[in-house]
Amino acid sequence: MRLILFGPPGAGKGTQAQRLAESHSIPQLSTGDMLRGAVTNDAEIGRRAKAIMDRGELVPDEVVNQMVSDRIDQEDCRKGFILDGFPRTVAQAEALTAMLEQKGDKIDAVIELKVEQASLIARMEKRVADTLAAGGTARRDDNRDTFARCSVPAFDGVGR
Repeated sequence: MRLILFGPPGAGKGTQAQRLAESHSIPQLSTGDMLRGAVTNDAEIGRRAKAIMDRGELVPDEVVNQMVSDRIDQEDCRKGFILDGFPRTVAQAEALTAMLEQKGDKIDAVIELKVEQASLIARMEKRVADTLAAGGTARRDDNRDTFARCSVPAFDGVGR
């Protein structure tokens, strides 16, 4: 199974993707987690992305697309995968379709999570408060400005 789970920040994509990944024994591929890991590991892509992420902006498509393509090629994705937070834009969706066609693969299903804006803001603020209370550092993209700029792509034709 190849699945896309999409929706705005705070909609619960990560939580639902983890549940689906466990129940189907396939990996959850979160571009946000991959990028944060690259920053933590001081990988080249992480250094490139850090300044952009620190401003609360999205990393350029060509970087994210390559990262996803490389990850899909790994052994644990042969039975399937769940894309969590990717694609975010129409351009990324088109690139994903082309990428999968080159690999002889396609997306089987797309699930959209819809949540009211006020609930999203409340969830984000709670996540920040909980993270800070636990002694952690809040994600720089957990703020109202970033939430207002986020777009959700149209998926007509993705993987077909």
